[in-house]
Amino acid sequence: MMKNILLIVTNVDQYASGNFKTGLWLSELTHIYHMAKEKGWQISISSPKGGNTPIDPESLKPLVLDNLSKGYYENPEFMNELAHTKSLDEIKNNSFDCIYLAGGHATMYDFPDNTTLQEILRDQYESNKMVAAICHGVGGLLNVRLSNGEYMIKGKNITGFDWFEETLARRKNEVPFNLEAALKERNVHYKKAFIPMTSNVVVDGNLITGQNPFSSKEMAKTIIHELEE
Repeated sequence: MMKNILLIVTNVDQYASGNFKTGLWLSELTHIYHMAKEKGWQISISSPKGGNTPIDPESLKPLVLDNLSKGYYENPEFMNELAHTKSLDEIKNNSFDCIYLAGGHATMYDFPDNTTLQEILRDQYESNKMVAAICHGVGGLLNVRLSNGEYMIKGKNITGFDWFEETLARRKNEVPFNLEAALKERNVHYKKAFIPMTSNVVVDGNLITGQNPFSSKEMAKTIIHELEE
């Protein structure tokens, strides 16, 4: 059955300090994009402001750039899609079976306080439809309140890039906040992989979260499977 998926990406290209470039973590988009494409599903890519989504140069390094993502990076048609994303305002009244927040440190700047994003996610969740987020994209769930005023993620089983992984990524002193601590402040049941930087996907009803870039493939498989149930 045809499904309609919205993939949300960042518009930010550097840390507030200006010391490092950032952007979308490529594999966190390519795996779900690829699997949905293979199914013949409808895919929309959107960003807070619309237009270009920069790619985090770290995600293009040989050790982390898998063959699938490399293929998409070298695909002019796909890169053109990333250069011309629709703004959240343009798509906010559309209906989707799944809304997926791709990560990259950049999302910590333009996801958490975006009120349009919060409205879109609240409506999606309250319609009993899937909300998914991976890595730093999980930060986009932090401030979403339901119609009853409660935080959407309160009491939920959830994961996201943990603080030790931030140390390993050498970005502890650059990020605007500690994602793991912020999630715990929302009284979630935070679940992390036993070994840092390994795949971890957590499903709680219609809410699916992935811990880090190494969860990209499992995350995509899980979303596809859940949508086909």
